[in-house]
Amino acid sequence: MSEGVDQYGVFGYPVSHSLSPFVHAMFARDTGEKMSYRAYEVTPADFTQRVRTFFTGGGRGLNITLPHKLAAVGVATELSERATHAAAVNTLTQEGHAILGDNTDGAGLVRDLCDNLGLALSGQRILILGAGGATRGILGPLLGLAPAELVIANRTPDRAEALAATFATYGPTEGLGFQQVPDAPFDLIINATSASLSGDIPPIPRGVVSSQTVCYDLAYGRSAMAFVKWAQAFGCARALQGLGMLVEQAAESFEIWRGVRPATAHVLAALKERTGSI
Repeated sequence: MSEGVDQYGVFGYPVSHSLSPFVHAMFARDTGEKMSYRAYEVTPADFTQRVRTFFTGGGRGLNITLPHKLAAVGVATELSERATHAAAVNTLTQEGHAILGDNTDGAGLVRDLCDNLGLALSGQRILILGAGGATRGILGPLLGLAPAELVIANRTPDRAEALAATFATYGPTEGLGFQQVPDAPFDLIINATSASLSGDIPPIPRGVVSSQTVCYDLAYGRSAMAFVKWAQAFGCARALQGLGMLVEQAAESFEIWRGVRPATAHVLAALKERTGSI
């Protein structure tokens, strides 16, 4: 590793598509922080050893993306409360001899929804499509906004029910199958499935979307438009992609590492132009 410059990076497999090096390079330039950030292609079999090698070699922090967020829980020697709730880690930080595991995904989503998009979700009805790791990472912060109801819908109802039960103490949650979703409008619908990439939209009732509904896909980019087009065809208020969440969760990680909060608006604008996201 380069001497004199703090080393950071993102571990993923694959990782060549990652926008994180671009984002963190802008953050570092804007804040005057002297640091290097790069993407590392790391296979699942090599993940644990590569993390340890990175930190013993002087590395300061890592972002963790697919498919390693669950494995990162086991590598961390200490977990934040939100990483414990999410049972997934996307940020690792070297602190003395400890490796601290955190999860900034939910905080990034909430900051995008509330600060960037101006949504007030207290007392609102939220529907999340999918019951995988992406959903688990955002449930705690969303329930912290005190919605009237949060429904998790999944292809297999049992998985949604189990996830809802896990978070039931944090707020009113319900898990069910796609076909069981009530045919009534929600205030916010979040797509946490891979539907946009495959072009398949979960079979949920048309009535979930009204002219007041905001639809938000955690995916982003020109290739992830199926959910957005579906929502627009049903007359939603707004249909958005998750690039804002990406930038805001990165800013959260940056602040953990460097102790300074970078501005995000111009970074998000640059990424939207670069990726064709909306």
